[in-house]
Amino acid sequence: MSLLDKAKQAAEQAAAKAKEGVEDVQQKRELGQAYGELGKTAFELLESGEIAHAKLEATAAQIRTLKEKIARSSGGDGAGGDVGGDPNQPPAMPT
Repeated sequence: MSLLDKAKQAAEQAAAKAKEGVEDVQQKRELGQAYGELGKTAFELLESGEIAHAKLEATAAQIRTLKEKIARSSGGDGAGGDVGGDPNQPPAMPT
């Protein structure tokens, strides 16, 4: 095997590992988004009274508090609606 062949093989192996790394990061990001969506759905179900569980209540209380703070700081009415927009998107730029 010539030096050029060895270099080519090493480059191909590096490219394959890089591709695997990118796929791994993408899958972890998708997993995080799925957990986020599950959490949002669970919170909505808690708020509507469709589910109740003591393990969920502490985090739900934290979410309520944060939503109230956001509503107050942005001049909202504190009604606790969908204050944050899409959690998968970056925050809006101030105008």
